[in-house]
Amino acid sequence: MSSNATTRTEAAPDPLASDLIGSGVEGGIGDQVAAWWQRVRGGDMGALPAIGGLVVLFVLFSALSPFFLTERNFANLLNQAATLVVLGMALVFVLLLGEIDLSAGVTGGVGMALFVVLNAQFGIPWPLALLIGFGFGFLTGAFIGFFVARVGIPSFVVTLGLFLGFQGLALVVIGPGGLFRLEVPELIALQNGNLPVWGGWVMLAIMLAISAGTSFWDRARRTRAGVPNRALSLVWIKLAVIAVIGGVVVYVLNQNRGQSVVEVAGVPIVVPVVLAILWIGTFVLDRTKFGRYVYAIGGNAEAARRSGVKVRWIKWWAFVICSSLAVFSALLSVARVGSVDATVGRDIVLSGVAAAVVGGVSLFGGKGRLMHAAIGALVIATITNGLGLLNLPAGINLLVTGGVLILAATVDALSRVRAGGART
Repeated sequence: MSSNATTRTEAAPDPLASDLIGSGVEGGIGDQVAAWWQRVRGGDMGALPAIGGLVVLFVLFSALSPFFLTERNFANLLNQAATLVVLGMALVFVLLLGEIDLSAGVTGGVGMALFVVLNAQFGIPWPLALLIGFGFGFLTGAFIGFFVARVGIPSFVVTLGLFLGFQGLALVVIGPGGLFRLEVPELIALQNGNLPVWGGWVMLAIMLAISAGTSFWDRARRTRAGVPNRALSLVWIKLAVIAVIGGVVVYVLNQNRGQSVVEVAGVPIVVPVVLAILWIGTFVLDRTKFGRYVYAIGGNAEAARRSGVKVRWIKWWAFVICSSLAVFSALLSVARVGSVDATVGRDIVLSGVAAAVVGGVSLFGGKGRLMHAAIGALVIATITNGLGLLNLPAGINLLVTGGVLILAATVDALSRVRAGGART
């Protein structure tokens, strides 16, 4: 490694170094590319297959349908994907531990059922009713975490029981065949409103500022700790990529996609909301002790326990975060359709698991990122969107999605064997 490719300090590492997360290889562009290629050859491909699949799907559907790459459909695709993206990111917190939450979808559904019934039937102000709905998600996560971490019941069994039971609870809350309309304009706008044209550019500027600030903050911390830094050029390259891709997306979404005299333009409001959740969740997993402990437990729970990690508390909080985010995912779903019934969240949880796995999150724990789940959700949403434009039966959509999931799980399993893991 050349001396000009890596920035070092003469000071000895201090305790701050233990709070830093690196890639395992620091240095210049050549060092990073070589390290990345070595990981890929070793079977750790991350989100690379999902990104490749997303590119193929965009090319395929744009060739098969003249409507796929239109501004209107692109905005619609982002709205469609938002619910699944948030649910997929929620499930990452438990999948990284090697656990699973089959009840996440119906937990969100019951939370939204409580919210709309309390608001519509009992006249409780919608902010308080919504807070109660999120409180239900928090308590559900705490309940799951207690039985998984403290009692020792497998998460599959606990969450399967809740998956079945909460379907009945939703029927009790709303009533068989019942349906309540969402009458809160502020919440409806989450999935049906758009930022002003200038708002998209402000959003992009904020993204660049936050990304730059985080990157330089990390570099300063590593310098103070006497830990090697990557070349500064990598920061500028990352910012340039965000600027170019983000600029193209904002420009496209700012075009008029209305079909009448009323102009419809601007970035959907849900986009910055989902990006904010993605950034906060990534910060928690990458730059806090909680996040490092999550990865440590997923890699080897017993070794983490022997190192002093409070495994039970970490698992407890992971399920709390998952269930709480699942309620927010259900809120986006309800905001999109404009109503709540007893079936909300019943069918989406398996798609959420599929999104995470397709994106590169390991079912065995210890590997994956929130961004991977977001990319996987975009893959699944693109399949649904594209096949819908082609007017193919819903059964074809399920077949294709199932095949993609099996392929992704196979890649995950083979990559672990290639990386030296045991095949069980």
